[in-house]
Amino acid sequence: MFTYPFERLEVWQLAINLTTSIYGCTNNFPVREHYGLSQQLRRAAVSIASNLAEGSGRISKKDQAHFFSMAYSSLMEVLNQLIIAQRIGYLDEVDLSSIRSAIEILSRKIASLRNAVLNAKP
Repeated sequence: MFTYPFERLEVWQLAINLTTSIYGCTNNFPVREHYGLSQQLRRAAVSIASNLAEGSGRISKKDQAHFFSMAYSSLMEVLNQLIIAQRIGYLDEVDLSSIRSAIEILSRKIASLRNAVLNAKP
């Protein structure tokens, strides 16, 4: 089977792992949150990997950097929503801490990727 270049990016693989974790933890949210915070978290998490994939397929460095910036923004959205989920009792401190560690690593890698693209020589 053919592997697309974005699938080989470590940052994309980490984003997929984070998305899987988000889906797992939101399964434990109350049913009343199915169309609320749970769905928002899932969409934002999916958006991270999707923007990384789309950015890697763009030709211009400016377009690539834009999508990598969008991925970073979605990552920050996920963190914000996880903090809210923890504060209202949907997520315990241990789970938040674990996911937050993954977010910290991923945020650095996305920022590095974006900077590498912006600083690349034409």
